[in-house]
Amino acid sequence: MVKLFGLAVAAILAAGAPAEAHTGAHVAGGIAGGLGAGFAHPLFGLDHLLAIVSVGALGAVIGGSALWALPATFMGVMVAGGLLALAGIGLPGVELGIAASLVVFGALLAARIGMPVMLSVAIVAVFALFHGHAHGNEVPEMASPAAYVLGFVAATGLLHLVGIGLAQAFKRLPRFADLSVRMAGGAVAACGLVLILG
Repeated sequence: MVKLFGLAVAAILAAGAPAEAHTGAHVAGGIAGGLGAGFAHPLFGLDHLLAIVSVGALGAVIGGSALWALPATFMGVMVAGGLLALAGIGLPGVELGIAASLVVFGALLAARIGMPVMLSVAIVAVFALFHGHAHGNEVPEMASPAAYVLGFVAATGLLHLVGIGLAQAFKRLPRFADLSVRMAGGAVAACGLVLILG
């Protein structure tokens, strides 16, 4: 299990390492190009990747209905944010909101604070709007906007599952489960602070 966890972390870091956070993917136009670009956007922006994985992990840590409510809320509000951007409706402080999401999600994981599901849903919804708006602003020329949205929703769902899987893997480390989650959350929050201060 530890080896599997290590491989998962390495894969995530490898996907995010060459990230240029919010640059349009260089792909062909049309439906296929839109789908590919949309799918790639959350994967090749380390800020998006860490936030989305953290939401899945947070849902698993809180447990109960949060396991599905947090990812579902993130994806739903993210789509709304993307549609706002596609409609040309601006949202102030998008990059700051995305960086702040890392700090907040990471801090919640690190602190392991028990909170009502509805409060966690509200927090996730606020930050999902920023992530969605950033996705919507990056539709490549000639790409199908509908396919692009479908692509980033599909990638987000997969990353939520990765977060849930990682949190479950941590639970299988009986001596270090709590510490592992706290350390991972602290690392995510630290990345957010670097983005804010840098």
